[in-house]
Amino acid sequence: MNNAATIPSTVFSRTIKELGDIHLRLLDIEKDIETIHDWVTRPYATYWGMQEHTLEEVRLAYQEIVESDHHDAFIGVLNNQPIFLMERYLAVKDPISACYEAKEGDCGMHILVSPIKKKIPNFTWHVFSTILEYLFSDPQTNRIVVEPDVRNEKIHVLNKRAGFQYHKEIELPHKTAALAFCNKKDYKKALLREDNKNIAHKNKIND
Repeated sequence: MNNAATIPSTVFSRTIKELGDIHLRLLDIEKDIETIHDWVTRPYATYWGMQEHTLEEVRLAYQEIVESDHHDAFIGVLNNQPIFLMERYLAVKDPISACYEAKEGDCGMHILVSPIKKKIPNFTWHVFSTILEYLFSDPQTNRIVVEPDVRNEKIHVLNKRAGFQYHKEIELPHKTAALAFCNKKDYKKALLREDNKNIAHKNKIND
């Protein structure tokens, strides 16, 4: 997690049949910060909490993440274009640990998808599942922790679709959040549900 001196390179790739190859690389402050500032200050990103931030404020916030020993950031790329921002943190070293009994192997995650230019079926799901595949590819990650704003209905739907179990509401400095967890077993069950849903849909089309 301290990637301040690291040249961005691909850390994970996944091929989506209907979409192409999604690549995940470390955030490069100089290369990416204007794009990130553009995303986080748009109306759709209201729950990200940076709507009024200047470019320099966003730069400083992500410089702190890049230099942290328990928090880092990544950019997702499709067809050489950035398509999402992902933050990862160690829950045991994060303030979130004051809200529940954090364990070694608990990995926190935040995600922001790029503004929509062209609607692609299941695009957000493909992005979200790619992130979970990456996080769970780390043998030290046993459980993923999220704490979205309770008002963010879209992310709640996505979380539950991926197998997250909602635990309780918590008060954080900048929001009332829903604390939820997803372990590898629940995620695999969610993928099986997706497969069964897709099979049922194909069968319906062929009837």
